[in-house]
Amino acid sequence: MLNTFADIPKAIRAAIVVVDPDNATPRRAIVMQFNPDSLERGIQPQAAGGTADASGSGTDGDRNEALRLKGPAEEQWKFTAEIDATDQLDVAAPDGIHPQLAALEMLVQPTVAQLREGIDAARRGVIEVNPIEMPLTLFTWGGKRIMPVRLTEFSVNEQAFDVDLNPIRASLSIGMKILTVSDLPFGHPGGDFYLAHLAMKEQLAARGSRIGG
Repeated sequence: MLNTFADIPKAIRAAIVVVDPDNATPRRAIVMQFNPDSLERGIQPQAAGGTADASGSGTDGDRNEALRLKGPAEEQWKFTAEIDATDQLDVAAPDGIHPQLAALEMLVQPTVAQLREGIDAARRGVIEVNPIEMPLTLFTWGGKRIMPVRLTEFSVNEQAFDVDLNPIRASLSIGMKILTVSDLPFGHPGGDFYLAHLAMKEQLAARGSRIGG
């Protein structure tokens, strides 16, 4: 009997990938258990000048700057993700979904070692302690959207617990900013990831010459 399911492709999961900024190799991937049902995207153009009024005399406007851009548009993404340990009964979960939540929270938290290093520097009399640099993170949504991001918003609604009060189901609200070449230092691998992301947009735009009916 033929396997009628052999040609069914496996579902692609959205993921947040932590990348070593020195050599651009992945350190770990946080894969979404369920893909979000919707994505909210906000795109803010970085116009060089303001907007003139109809007479051309607006104080915010400059005719020479009307069509100029200072750099890449700023893009924000927001979505809601679900984690449910009861949907993975074949995977042992003695800690509930604590590990998954902790992995996401550590994207916006310094490590103990980094904090101790800052404390030790302050004790030695270092006047200015450099801000802690976090690893580069990429958000992947299929093969056509792979982009460097910084988490800007993260809230957790824990909805169910096991007998040891470990959370076993939660809803996550995640907001992120797409990092562009304007946000990153020259030579940073995140800049290359952004340029590849923008190049993909250009390719897709070339295929879509019509909008609507």
